Amino acid sequence: MDKTTILRLLYSALSLGATNVKRRIVRFRQFADYEQFHSEWSKFDNSAKLVRHLPSIHGFSLPIAQDLLSSAACSDIRVENDPLLTVHSTAFKSVSREKGIPWGVQEIKAPLAWSMTTGHRVKVGVIDTGVDFSHPDLKHSLGRGINLLSRGTLPHDDNGHGTHIAGTIAAANQLHGMIGVAPRATVYPVKAFDQNGSAFVSDIVLGIDWCVRNKMDIVNMSFGMKTRSKSLLTAVTNAYNAGVIIVASSGNDGKRKAIDYPARYPQTIAVGATNRLRRIAPFSNRGTYIDVYAPGDKILSSWLRGKYHEMSGTSMATSHVSGAIALLLAHRPGLSPADIKTVVKRSMLPLRGTKAPRIAGELDVMRMLQTGDR
Repeated sequence: MDKTTILRLLYSALSLGATNVKRRIVRFRQFADYEQFHSEWSKFDNSAKLVRHLPSIHGFSLPIAQDLLSSAACSDIRVENDPLLTVHSTAFKSVSREKGIPWGVQEIKAPLAWSMTTGHRVKVGVIDTGVDFSHPDLKHSLGRGINLLSRGTLPHDDNGHGTHIAGTIAAANQLHGMIGVAPRATVYPVKAFDQNGSAFVSDIVLGIDWCVRNKMDIVNMSFGMKTRSKSLLTAVTNAYNAGVIIVASSGNDGKRKAIDYPARYPQTIAVGATNRLRRIAPFSNRGTYIDVYAPGDKILSSWLRGKYHEMSGTSMATSHVSGAIALLLAHRPGLSPADIKTVVKRSMLPLRGTKAPRIAGELDVMRMLQTGDR
């Protein structure tokens, strides 16, 4: 099947509104083929809203019938599903804020490091639901970011999850509110998730690409899915090769031998959650795929409309790790993603209640900085 035939098939599918429609990612082996296809496709401007172009992986996403294209249809293309991912948080409740440093930030010993490093000039991309730009604790901690769901508008948070993640990483309102792990780091919100905390893989690919092009040092991914995606792996690999550190949550299924993607990819730092007793939280996935554990149970952080919520999940643990790596990078600029992962794993504190302390440990900022200096 040649490219012209594929083009006609895809366009007719969009025009006719086929049954059994599913969002799919179509990728070309060669970038030149993608560019040629993109040029032809741009002539069909009435379908532009349905198509997401993904140049970083030589492809695009669009809703088509599942059997319209198979990977065998043309040796130059690959087709796969564009599935949904969800944010990794379980329960939450509104709380009245008491001034002070949240327990998780204390637990990882971040305050002891602030005389040496506060994360200054480190850029953290948070691919999530956006952020509450008006929150007093985040006013001095945010870059503009991008809204992938509504281009041209600020990535305002209509869910709360992204605001909670941003607060743990870099809130900076010690006198009147909360303070995060790296209070002088800058969070760049990348809104890929909707009000329900859902996003397509293609949205994440676009978010990762934006982070690479805008030179983020760290990308926080507090979300996941059960199925493998070659498109997502390609995007993660591109970021890793560009020197971007990706921190990903492992999932909240309480599994012992499996974690969600993208945390399962070796190019990421996979995070599990602990509770106040320094034990693995019951909801957290665990096992050999986890690189580090961090506080994730009943974590207080910023919320919409200037409020605060307590949330649990490996999402919350991941934001502690992203903040800690921001502290390390400000202290030791130029460390590669592989260097960072090695430092994180060598500096972990053995967990309570685990029979394999060398395999699994909890984040400790002071030990991490000392290990990074060696």
